[in-house]
Amino acid sequence: MKIIKYPKKETWQEILARPVFDTKYLRQTVADILGEVRTNGDAALKRFAKKFDEVEIDDFLVSEQEFAEAEAQISDELKNAIQQAKANIEKFHAAQAEKPNIIETTKGVFCWRKSVPIEKVGLYIPAGTAPLFSTVLMLAIPARIAGCREIVLCSPCDKNGKINAATLYAARACGATKVFKIGGAQAIGALGFGTQTVPKVHKIFGPGNQFVTEAKMQISLEGIGIDMPAGPSEVAVFADETSVPAFVAADLLSQAEHGADSQVLLVTTSEKVIEESLEELEKQLEILPRKEIARKAVENSKAILVENEETAIEILNEYAAEHLILAVKNADEIAEKIINAGSVFIGNFSCESAGDYASGTNHTLPTNGFAKNYSGVSLDSFVKKITFQKLTAEGIKNLGGTIECLAEAENLQAHKNAISVRLESISREPRESR
Repeated sequence: MKIIKYPKKETWQEILARPVFDTKYLRQTVADILGEVRTNGDAALKRFAKKFDEVEIDDFLVSEQEFAEAEAQISDELKNAIQQAKANIEKFHAAQAEKPNIIETTKGVFCWRKSVPIEKVGLYIPAGTAPLFSTVLMLAIPARIAGCREIVLCSPCDKNGKINAATLYAARACGATKVFKIGGAQAIGALGFGTQTVPKVHKIFGPGNQFVTEAKMQISLEGIGIDMPAGPSEVAVFADETSVPAFVAADLLSQAEHGADSQVLLVTTSEKVIEESLEELEKQLEILPRKEIARKAVENSKAILVENEETAIEILNEYAAEHLILAVKNADEIAEKIINAGSVFIGNFSCESAGDYASGTNHTLPTNGFAKNYSGVSLDSFVKKITFQKLTAEGIKNLGGTIECLAEAENLQAHKNAISVRLESISREPRESR
């Protein structure tokens, strides 16, 4: 982990830069995959399954028998853990529901907004070396609470043509309506364009590798909604002398083990914190099953020593981390000064893993600095906000003159006329009929 002491502000952009990929090759490769899926549908999906996953699949749809087998394979302990996490996530997201609030803006003019579920959503659940079945909870639960009619899930299968058992159990428990054994950019194409067996959806959610992320960005140009641009996982930790080195090290490694392209950042005002935390990190790293992956991520990450708390807050807001842990004495106060972050974890016992699995908040969060202008997934991500208005005759009379004036100033006579004909109609009506 590279240690940087008291960096000047003009160097921050370079210091905080995320890993860079060869996007030219990536764009063209993904475009070719999406083009094949659009043109050839299921036939293309079968070819890609054989090419990328080394498996021949005749039917991508997960059967009832496969769901039953998956449920039998996982332990009661894991089932109970999934159910507890599910309950917390449901509680937090259900509380986000909004009821229409009718506002009378002018006498006789009523306006309100209503949340309407997106009819068809697609959920992408990564697998590979770490099957992220927890992402099923984070996406399917708010989709079901929102009232989405179709919740279509795609996840890569193994070489035996099977999806991770916990992923299938969570999908059934959380209300997915269909589950398909499809991974990679081709899964995004199937959800975005539809195939002979995979239904076309209106919005796609879920993290993935750089190919999945690029596919989501390209598919969004086809009129399909996506949750957010999402890249490799990242965490920033702001620690002082009140932090626990073992905790700080564990939090840094919890993100580093996601992938070699993950990035972790330690910011502190104390050299002692850096020394003790990195010493502890080396101890913990050696016993991790995924230590080689984590080590590569750590090698590309940084520990930054700054002059004071104000500089630390400024540099953290500039970085805009996916996950931000505040392991400092006045964590609650500092939290109020954070304006750019996907999710904030306050205090020594608020580890990032809690948010990843079971505290209740959503772990599908903006990365790569997008926390400056994107929010993490929430109930709102699965609904559209439609506005309504209702004007009575009294409302037209009270507001009509204003609308006529504004329309005429924009030289839009037909707009003005839509008001004028109504005002004239009202003026002609017998008083007793009003």
